[in-house]
Amino acid sequence: MAMKKLALLSLLLNLAMFLAIVLAIVPKTTGEGYGGDDDDCGDLLGSDLYKDICPEAEAIIFARVRLAVFQDTRMAASLLRLHFHDCFVNGCDASVLLDDTDNFVGEKTAAPNLNSLRGFEVIDAIKQELEFVCPQTVSCADILATAARDSVVVAGGPSWDVQMGRKDSLTASKALANNIIPGPNSTIGNLVAKFQNVNLSLKDMVALSGAHTMGKARCTTFAARLQDSTNPNGPEASLEFIQSLQQLCSVSDSSTLANLDLATPEMFDNQYYVNLLSGEGLLPSDQNLVTGDEQTRELVETYAQDMSTFFQDFKDSMITLGRLVPFTGTKGEIRRNCRSVN
Repeated sequence: MAMKKLALLSLLLNLAMFLAIVLAIVPKTTGEGYGGDDDDCGDLLGSDLYKDICPEAEAIIFARVRLAVFQDTRMAASLLRLHFHDCFVNGCDASVLLDDTDNFVGEKTAAPNLNSLRGFEVIDAIKQELEFVCPQTVSCADILATAARDSVVVAGGPSWDVQMGRKDSLTASKALANNIIPGPNSTIGNLVAKFQNVNLSLKDMVALSGAHTMGKARCTTFAARLQDSTNPNGPEASLEFIQSLQQLCSVSDSSTLANLDLATPEMFDNQYYVNLLSGEGLLPSDQNLVTGDEQTRELVETYAQDMSTFFQDFKDSMITLGRLVPFTGTKGEIRRNCRSVN
């Protein structure tokens, strides 16, 4: 019995030391609530929600994200994309995490998400640990928002204050996911319309597109970029780039992947915008930011020249994105399992 007590004490001490180390480096959430005149739910978000009721929350999320990215560097982009796809459909309510059941169809099988979204098991692991430490306290929606921030930080990008207090949805919408999430072949007009539909500006659109400085895409998503080796969507300097993609995608395997950023695919930086100016945007919708509109091109040029401006605008836009909140307070719920309603 004495040996068991010593073993348990040793385990608790090791856990305490681990949390102390993580708490020393985890991005801090110290700002005031980020509000707006026309977003009552967003106004109810705050930065210190878990300070007293679950002080370990951010440390646990950061540690899990850092481990996941260490094991699979692509996971940083995947977790960031999960948050984006969640927020675009009825706000940041973790609806994207719900599994299909016999009498319910979620968003995972929608065209923009099927065989595309990743990282669900990372969110599961975070939720499981949080439920052990502070049961039914931290929402899955808040986990997604915080994991997105931490993914950027781990990949070398900026940090920002994640506002907390979102509640999890009781349902999801495959139809909206199919219709609202911007596609890889979108024109500038289509992109602007879809971002404005969720109260995001043209500037938000260009800044948030910078998330494509990390991650990969299947050949099927950028097939339009391969149709003409003369590359009508960019300068002749990109001819070699287009031809390299044609060679990569010449195999019949539909799961073949290409880096969204050929130069620094695992780093969060402004190289994405530099690539666009060289005609090396992977997705047609990306390259259209340069060729399709003067305003978007000017922003691309600004971000390509000044990474600090990009970082600041990206942070601001991520905060705005995170405030697309349908449920706070007594609305919605805090799921015990992110894949199903309570």
